[in-house]
Amino acid sequence: MKLPSIKGFDEEAFNKYLKNTGWLMFGKALSLIVNLLIARYLGPILFGDLSFGLSLVAILAAIGGLGLDTFIIREIIQEPSRRDEILGTSLGLRMITNGVLIPVAIGIYLFSHHFSKNPGEPLTLLIALLAFASFFKSFNVIDSYFQSQVQSKYVVQVQNVSLILTSIFKILIVTMGLPLIYIVSAYILDAVILAIGLIMTYQKRGLKILNWQFNKQRAKSLLIQSSPLILSAVMVTIYMKIDVVMLKSVGSKAVGIYSSAQNLSEAWYFIPSAIVTSVFPALLNARKTDFSRYQKRLGNLYDLLVYINIPIAIFISFFGADIIHIAYSGKYDGAGPMLSIHIWSGIFVFLGMASSQYLIAEGYTKISFYRTAAGATANILLNLWLIPKFAGVGASIATLIACFISTFYVLLIPKTRQQGIMMLKSLFLITAFQKIFKS
Repeated sequence: MKLPSIKGFDEEAFNKYLKNTGWLMFGKALSLIVNLLIARYLGPILFGDLSFGLSLVAILAAIGGLGLDTFIIREIIQEPSRRDEILGTSLGLRMITNGVLIPVAIGIYLFSHHFSKNPGEPLTLLIALLAFASFFKSFNVIDSYFQSQVQSKYVVQVQNVSLILTSIFKILIVTMGLPLIYIVSAYILDAVILAIGLIMTYQKRGLKILNWQFNKQRAKSLLIQSSPLILSAVMVTIYMKIDVVMLKSVGSKAVGIYSSAQNLSEAWYFIPSAIVTSVFPALLNARKTDFSRYQKRLGNLYDLLVYINIPIAIFISFFGADIIHIAYSGKYDGAGPMLSIHIWSGIFVFLGMASSQYLIAEGYTKISFYRTAAGATANILLNLWLIPKFAGVGASIATLIACFISTFYVLLIPKTRQQGIMMLKSLFLITAFQKIFKS
């Protein structure tokens, strides 16, 4: 099967990169299958409780990461002799932050639960366990080390082993008919296995985690440098997860039904991400040597992402209800209209991914943050208005509009407006029609 290509790019290198994402595709497919089984098994209410807990903790976990990944990589490359100090300090910072966030997560939940009109069953233990699982993600600093050495393949191997083991565990839980708390424990197991795997892989390279050291001055320096990225990471996570958290005000069943649609709609987002990542080096190279070719490549990338999404969005718009019925064995039939709406968000997500590369290449990091913040703010305000009226359908509409606002925020800025116009041309297939009429 021939993989998609983009005119003006090295097709051989492009296809090679995408073929190397086979393990990634395997992981995503396995995760989707297991999540479908869990959703079928739990039913809308319990699946809604799980989805709410995961989304709430994910927003707080964005703080726990401290935006350190990029700086860990840079610091190790610049000061390889200080590796143990950099990693030890980063681990200490993350463990302290993630440890504090466990009671914070519980506190936020108890506060929202107390004032909720539809509180449902208490989820304090569920929230506590999921937050505890995030604590073990502190060891992802080892991932940053391997990235600094261009040895990410070792991390991918660990992630795949962890995914397979926890998937088997989740399937056994479903098969044995065990309660929700056992499924939650699988998320802790996943985090623990991944942490242990990263430590073992690091040790096998002849390195010792016991040699790591915490340095207060290094900690202060890292926090000062990464503080803008912490806020940015939180905004991105709010942008992606806040709809599920806010929908809990309607009830767990509404959350479960909406999440079933959202999971299917977003299951294939890794494909455009792989495409965008694969062409980013070529974009940077073209910008250095030929600016007009750089602009043309961006336009071709926007065209491709729209061409990929539109047929799928049209198909799912017509058959969303049937897809939901088949995927979830008729337990989430109300999610059909939500899927038919939510799937169109993908176009704006894809274009946003591509234009983010442009913003990075041009050094417009502040604009990138502002547009994410605009999307997050729009999503919150729209959900406040639409969820009480239309529940999950309202959340789907809010997501669609917020994604559009975030992506085309660049139209409001004079120096990025041309990129917004290029994306609009791709969105309305103007480039495609121009080529047809020319021929």
